[in-house]
Amino acid sequence: MPNALVTGAGSGIGKAIAARLAQDGFKVWVTDIDEKKACEVATALGIPYLRLDVTSKADVERARDHVFAQDGRLDVLIANAGVSTMNRFLDLSEEEWDFVMEVNAKGTFFALQIFARSMIHQPFMPGRELRGKIIIIASMAARQAAPLLAHYSASKFAVLGLAQSVAKELAPYRITVNVVNPGYVRTPMQEREVMWEAKIREVSPEVVIHDYIKQTLLGRLETPEDVAKVVSFLAGPDSDFITGEALEVNGGAWIF
Repeated sequence: MPNALVTGAGSGIGKAIAARLAQDGFKVWVTDIDEKKACEVATALGIPYLRLDVTSKADVERARDHVFAQDGRLDVLIANAGVSTMNRFLDLSEEEWDFVMEVNAKGTFFALQIFARSMIHQPFMPGRELRGKIIIIASMAARQAAPLLAHYSASKFAVLGLAQSVAKELAPYRITVNVVNPGYVRTPMQEREVMWEAKIREVSPEVVIHDYIKQTLLGRLETPEDVAKVVSFLAGPDSDFITGEALEVNGGAWIF
């Protein structure tokens, strides 16, 4: 049975990814800084969980060591953990900048580097020409900067650049690295963002949601499952010759 680890899997996109990969036959490690949420998701799916703070190098190393001690390898790493706040650029605080960059950029760096250091030494996956796969959940904000999200966009642009560089360095080890850029996804994070944006713009939350849908060509908010389906493809064998790519999964809200 192939295995996978998902960061930030206690809710939203990460939760949907864990559920989909479990359905696909993976042994999935659910990880989240909120241990209670990770436990709830894992218990419902009948899979293991770990508390993991991606901003702590020691924490990520402990998670890596535990997974390799239990399974001997990691086939697919999904670096999904992320946070956001929202503010006008001129009002953006140093604390907000540091918080978002710490989790989104540094946390992704830690996850990729620490797990890759072990993945490069593992045997090829059975019947495959690859040792493993790394999938990063970034954002449409990595392609199209948005007002009120300067720090968030900066963190996601950073993640995209990181992924492309790492893809080139890990290719000789036969490890692929790809990115998924979701759009306006209906998650607990989005619910908070809608309230923040409504307050800053002095409009109702319904107006904000209407604007999101209006910008999305397919005419609805994205679901976490929409993202999970694409992750399923990237985790499976049909995508084995794809690396260094960013897949735009946003219903046409942004077209490259």
